[in-house]
Order: sequence, then structure tokens, then C-alpha cells
Amino acid sequence: MRRPARACLAALSLLSIPVAAVTGQTAGTITGKVTLKGIPPKPQVIDMSKEPECVKLNPKQHLTEDTVTGPGNTLKNVVVFISAGAPATSSAPTTPVSLNQQNCHYATRVLAFQVDQEVKIINSDPLTHNIHPMPVTNREWNKVQLKGSSPISSSFTKPEFLPVKCNLHPWMRAYFAVLGTSYFAVTGEDGLFTLPDLPPGKYTVTAWHETYGTRNEEITVAGGQKLTLDFVFSARSQ
Repeated sequence: MRRPARACLAALSLLSIPVAAVTGQTAGTITGKVTLKGIPPKPQVIDMSKEPECVKLNPKQHLTEDTVTGPGNTLKNVVVFISAGAPATSSAPTTPVSLNQQNCHYATRVLAFQVDQEVKIINSDPLTHNIHPMPVTNREWNKVQLKGSSPISSSFTKPEFLPVKCNLHPWMRAYFAVLGTSYFAVTGEDGLFTLPDLPPGKYTVTAWHETYGTRNEEITVAGGQKLTLDFVFSARSQ
């Protein structure tokens, strides 16, 4: 005699097996857009004049990236993640993430990854950099990376948002978003995000931006439900 589907799902729940991993029919999805209300600050030209080698690498000057917006004031580089209610993550992904230093610039402004996941720091420039993550709860380190040298490998044991700088080129700035969940996304210039494969339940969804802080929203996801959740940050007075 075939068991009712509801009874099977209850049995999986008792075994602590995420139902969403078993059948996509019960998985929910949260999608949304992040925008900035008000007038965004005007990006400034980065002055590299004290480093002639960096000037040569940048015939088109770089602009500051504290606030990057797209059409309709959509906001880039926002980390959107499940901060409460997500199923426990058994282990970190085995695939590393990477942060590349190219043309005296971090190719990725905000790099999001999980606790204990390997991070590789790459130097694609014909010059030396100095990588300095500045955590509060994780271990701080500070390493020189010569041109042509192998990637620096590291990981972080606790969730935290932390700035990364180059001590040799003070305009170089990036952020590591070390997360204790696999449910996260980083917005592009269109401000869009998607959090798929969510088991039914109540969640806190958090949006973080380096300049505008955090926003939190509570949301309940039913089996197979597709929900829309938008975040709006306010531009600071100029």
C-alpha cells in the first residue's frame, strides 16, 4: 500500500533531511529587487598618481564603488541572504571562490561565500600587492603577494562582513561576506536577486550594503511558492 505523500514528507522531516533537497515540488523561491531612494552620491575618480605603474595599467580611470546604481536607482553589490530560519548547512562547498587583483583594482567588490569555504586571492598584476582582511570576530592576517606568485589560500570560521584592503595601494577596497548559510545572492547593477530551493517555513531575509547598512524582512514560504520581496535603502544626505 502506497503511503500518502504527506506522511512521507513528515518522515523525512523527522530524519532531519531537508525536504527541498528531495523534491522540487515543495521548494519555494524568493525573488526581488534592491533599489536606492534619493539621489545617489556621484562616484569620484580614484587618484593613482603616486603609483605610476598603476596609472599605466589604467588609461581609463577607475571610479569609486561605494555606491553603484543602475537604471531606476537599482543598487549593486548588496548581499541578500537568509539570516534566520534556514536549514543547517552540513559542510562548506568544496569549490573555492576567488578574489582577483587586476589593474590595481579588486575585480570583485563584494565576495560572498560560506564559513570554512576556501578563498583564493589572485594577483594578475605585474607588481606587488599586500592583502589585508580586517575582521572583528575572525583571525586577522596581512600578507604580501609578489607578481607572478601563487594564489594565497585562506578561509574564515565565523560569519562576518569584513573589509579587505591593500596596504600598498590604499584605494583598493573589497568586502568579504562570510555567511553561515548557503541561501544568499549578491545583486548586480540591475539590483535583482533570487533565493531558490527554500523548504517551507518562516524566514528572516537580510539585505546588506557597505554604505547603507542592513534591512530585514520576515517572510513565510509555503511549499512550491514563488514570492517577491523588494528592499529599499535611503541615500544619505550629501
